[in-house]
Amino acid sequence: MGGRSSIRRTQAAALPGADDIAIAAITASELLHGVHRADRAHRAGRQAFVEWVLDAIPTQPFTLPVARVHSRLWAEREAAGKPLGAHDLRVASTAIALDFGLATTDRKAFAGIPGLRLL
Repeated sequence: MGGRSSIRRTQAAALPGADDIAIAAITASELLHGVHRADRAHRAGRQAFVEWVLDAIPTQPFTLPVARVHSRLWAEREAAGKPLGAHDLRVASTAIALDFGLATTDRKAFAGIPGLRLL
């Protein structure tokens, strides 16, 4: 790892609870999607920020344990008539499977999901 990467990880380590911070792989995709959609005037700045985030914060993959939680939540939410968007469902499933809390500004979308702690 180069010096720049070390600095980024040091900055991320200064965040409160940094040992317990991670993002779901689908969140990485959403961030990168924003880079690709940016106009030329904003793309470089957005890409620099997203690359900082992706370098500084570990990304959690969609694993079989996450898939097991995902399938259960998906079925339960559909049966209850409360479907959740595909990406949000992956984020929630990742947090539950790893016993992480979920930091979000969209509390309404994630409210009432059994086993999900909102931060």
